[in-house]
Amino acid sequence: MRKLRIGVIDLVTKGPTRALYARVMYANLASIMPQVVAVWCEEEGHDVTFICYTGFENLVEELPDRVDLVFVGGFTEAGQLAYALSNLFRSRGAVTALGGPHARSYPQDARQYFDYVVGFADKRVICEVLQDCSQHRPLGVCIAAKQQPTTLPGVRERWRFIEPTLQKAPLIKIVPMLGSLGCPYTCSFCIDSIVPYQRLKLDVIKEDLRFLLGKFRRPRVGWHDPNFGVQFNDTMDAIEEAVPPNSVDFIAESSLSLLSEPHLRRLKQNGFKGILPGIESWYVLGNKSKTGKLKGIDKVWQVSEHVNLIMRYIPYVQTNFVLGLDVDEGPEPFELTKRFVDMTPGAFPVYSLLSAFGQAAPVNLEYQRANRVLPVPFQFLNAYQDMNVKPKHYAWPDFYDHVLDLSKYSYSWHSIINRYGAIKAMIPRWMNVLRAVSSSGFGRIRYYEEVRRRLDVDRQFRRFYEQETSELPQFYVDRVRKELGLLWEWLPEVALCHDPNAYLRSE
Repeated sequence: MRKLRIGVIDLVTKGPTRALYARVMYANLASIMPQVVAVWCEEEGHDVTFICYTGFENLVEELPDRVDLVFVGGFTEAGQLAYALSNLFRSRGAVTALGGPHARSYPQDARQYFDYVVGFADKRVICEVLQDCSQHRPLGVCIAAKQQPTTLPGVRERWRFIEPTLQKAPLIKIVPMLGSLGCPYTCSFCIDSIVPYQRLKLDVIKEDLRFLLGKFRRPRVGWHDPNFGVQFNDTMDAIEEAVPPNSVDFIAESSLSLLSEPHLRRLKQNGFKGILPGIESWYVLGNKSKTGKLKGIDKVWQVSEHVNLIMRYIPYVQTNFVLGLDVDEGPEPFELTKRFVDMTPGAFPVYSLLSAFGQAAPVNLEYQRANRVLPVPFQFLNAYQDMNVKPKHYAWPDFYDHVLDLSKYSYSWHSIINRYGAIKAMIPRWMNVLRAVSSSGFGRIRYYEEVRRRLDVDRQFRRFYEQETSELPQFYVDRVRKELGLLWEWLPEVALCHDPNAYLRSE
């Protein structure tokens, strides 16, 4: 196999930005798999240029001019940016490959713009791409392993790509690590719900933690596990064997069912400073929140008590909700969440809008069969900007009225001050303030206000949402043009639109 010049691009965001929160945090949101692919390519003897795009780089200038093969990884919100990059590199003679959540969710669409669309990727799959490395046009090749890999390069092996990414983070530097893949829960809207849980090798975790103690006085580690601590004792035993107690700051996403007080005590002893539990709904998913059959206000009381307990051990808690689920009806779900915000002032609430990401979850077939999925451009499918599933029990204006009301309540100055006062640790205090006044709070409110206004005054926009037309509203076209910046000229015109029912047709 000839030696290739390879570019690997991790798209953390979907276009240029100057937001303060982005400046502080986006470099810490780098994905692990693009780094893994870069390692595997180097192990096969190829030259690799790695770029983590955080929105502050001039991507056109940083991209290598002469490459044989380009791997691009990103979430669906960066789909249009990925398509533009592929078109640019193809014009220069390169072969292009797409991986990550967008490739898994929309392979039928992505293969129109990439030579390879990679689903589950192990080293064998990547080597197949490297050995072939040829153009597949007009439709690319979909390639995937049967399951996720059983082992991955650790931090030491990925460090050459981690270090320059962390240098872009001016204040807080968080190293991405992974202890497991898949998830034991079956949340219908989640891409990991159909992926069997598997723990990665504990020896790699121990080696990585020891390595980081040689790089930082006090490392910060962000666990990218879909659900950290499923095999809690084994994982914590490995951490305690590798590094002294409370010598590393950890952040993890976990479920309330795993966060018992004995577990919380052990997490605190080992330096866990942030936890992100999923509450999702006041009516379903009781196994995940350890509330059983409790619903409504009874579930609010129990979950609030549990989260307040967590905050006695861990200073930063983000609670995750999904708005617009089919079990929701009327104002009650939103009013219950307000009660939770009042009863749990220290937790930072994050609201996702129900979204059907292509074939990411089996329930998306049900939405497509019922003709409830809108062809909202990928640029706006990030679970909080636009909802692409027509609500079952709400008219669009009513739904956004509720979302706006809840968002204004949760990120009001009254709530910000209460949240600030409920936390003693300085960094979590100010991180919550920063998030509320930037894109995670005030920015979302401004966007929801614009969507709500257009539902009333923009006839084209409203007809699109009511599925009276599939013609893309000019609002979306103008916004994508602005957000892509210099790369707008490389976006194929047809790439603004996609078939929202491609998953159903493929079945």
